[in-house]
Amino acid sequence: MTYTAVLIVPTGIGASIGGYAGDALPVARAMAGVVDHLITHPNVLNGAQLYWPLANAHYVEGYGLDRFCAGQWGLRPVPQNRVGLLLDQAVETELRWRHLQAADAARATLGLDLTGYMVTDAPLGVTLQTAASGATWGTIARPDSLLRAAARLITAGAEAIAVVARFPDDEDSAVLQAYRQGQGVDPLAGAEAVISHLVVRTFQVPCAHAPALQPLPLEPSISPKSAAEETGYTFLPCVLAGLSQAPNFATSPNDDHQALWADQVNAVVVPATACGGSGVLSLSRQRPLIIAVAENQTTMQVSPAAVGIDAVIVASYLEAIGFLAAHRAGVSGHLLQQSSQGVAPIAAHAAIPDLSVANSMGTGVR
Repeated sequence: MTYTAVLIVPTGIGASIGGYAGDALPVARAMAGVVDHLITHPNVLNGAQLYWPLANAHYVEGYGLDRFCAGQWGLRPVPQNRVGLLLDQAVETELRWRHLQAADAARATLGLDLTGYMVTDAPLGVTLQTAASGATWGTIARPDSLLRAAARLITAGAEAIAVVARFPDDEDSAVLQAYRQGQGVDPLAGAEAVISHLVVRTFQVPCAHAPALQPLPLEPSISPKSAAEETGYTFLPCVLAGLSQAPNFATSPNDDHQALWADQVNAVVVPATACGGSGVLSLSRQRPLIIAVAENQTTMQVSPAAVGIDAVIVASYLEAIGFLAAHRAGVSGHLLQQSSQGVAPIAAHAAIPDLSVANSMGTGVR
């Protein structure tokens, strides 16, 4: 039997691991080594110009992941997608060329299959916002222009869409400076999610986003967590690499019996303070092993207990990976946390009432 795990680190909530530029990728690499299928999302696997090919990892945009977790969509693995590049009209000429050259590099060096690019017929008008909790979000003024360009790319043969929208430059903001130092919340992540969600919801094709920004002034003390975003003019390479093999969406169980579905998930790993997302709540109804990682702090305060989820609380991702390996082997992970002398004998536990006898006595059934 194959073993499938889902790794979720919600976007734009300042996760101490996975809230920066690909800093959860080491977790994904290690986790992929102990499971047959690892389902996760661009926020985990994207590292600007850095990425790591994982043959058994499924790169699934957040809206599509929520639909998968709810059992509404399946994930159909594919050998290769033809990726369409969608550019915001607001991207300046020189910055546009930087992204086109990045796409050419991905085609020439990685062998990716790309369509021609499409520029939106109006500037998308991205704005950035921060909620009272500290989580980030955003809006786009012209979603209609985004969807028209995506539709044209799909008509031209694109099977996945990489979007590059012009984001506001705000190099002096305190939020950005904190992020560059490995603190606080990614100021762009929430708005990026809005863009990709809209495309996936409308067209049911894989999509991911790379923001277009002017390069920031050199800062020698940048945190390693954020340093991937300091290495060039574009964050596009990881998006193109991820989308090139992103699973397609099956919208009916009868579409493809080879697709993965939510009832095949064996385990879910999530930050211990961020258990209120729709994906985790949906999967909890299937009763997989849910592992909540305490060290991955976020701006949220939604524990498993707060939403009625039965979860194993572990200190670290290293411990979470151990629990996955034990679960796959059919071993109770709790027994690996203490010596055999520390395991209470079964007689020490209260006996389970024989409810069948009690019920038969009450109903007259013999």
